[in-house]
Amino acid sequence: MVNIKQLNPASSPQAAFGARFRKFREDRGWTQDVLAPKIGYSSQHISAVETVRKPPTLRFSRKSDLAFGTTGTDESFEREYMEMRNGSLKEGFPEYVGYEGRAVELRIYNLGLIPGLLQTPDYARAVAYGHVERGSITYEQADQRVEFLAQRQEALVRSQPPMVFVVMDESCLHQAVGGPEVMNAQLRRLEEVSARPNWIIQVAPFSLGERRAFFLPVNLLTMADRSIVAYAESQAQGYVERETSLVAPMFTAYHQMQGESLSKTASAAKISKLRKGTP
Repeated sequence: MVNIKQLNPASSPQAAFGARFRKFREDRGWTQDVLAPKIGYSSQHISAVETVRKPPTLRFSRKSDLAFGTTGTDESFEREYMEMRNGSLKEGFPEYVGYEGRAVELRIYNLGLIPGLLQTPDYARAVAYGHVERGSITYEQADQRVEFLAQRQEALVRSQPPMVFVVMDESCLHQAVGGPEVMNAQLRRLEEVSARPNWIIQVAPFSLGERRAFFLPVNLLTMADRSIVAYAESQAQGYVERETSLVAPMFTAYHQMQGESLSKTASAAKISKLRKGTP
């Protein structure tokens, strides 16, 4: 008889993940050998995750969701992984990222800071360490945030990449983060990404004033089935909205703000001019 290691799900978030994963596998009558080719991992790797000898990864979680049919559901392993891995993130954000990685169109608005998906590692690290200096997170959590952001950015690199629309309040370009060298590299990255055919980056000038549609960061997603999702956050928490009647007006407001913002060409010129004024 095979000796099956008993797990205590309450002992740690990773143990809870492993125990639930094992239950899902066994409920379907699958051995580890049967599941292995379905998710692209060896049976030894699956065993190690189930028995907490190896931590799950974002890729492992997503492949598991595909095999178990839990993608985008409340039982999603990706969602559990992100909640486990990124406990320092705002409530609602891990759920949003699960949608972001599968969206076919992204519409992003930010103010004060360059949007995360456009941040360089040094810029992102400076932002995260700023939270450490204020005592809101630890250095370990800051490093986790930077790593998580890199994973989000990598998720957009696909054979059929999503169309990404970005409107940045002009304040994003003038907020000094990490020093002149970091800002110079960050502005250069904006120039490089803006030249890609699937990215439209616009600057909402200060002169927009009271016509600015949003006064907090907002992310709007269009999924492959044309359903729409919104994510907004305050200083304290984030919130995912999937009700079409509530999300559609946000799309309308976003489109109006795009029309009032600088064009893609004018925005790129503004960014370039600002960068040349830095070291």
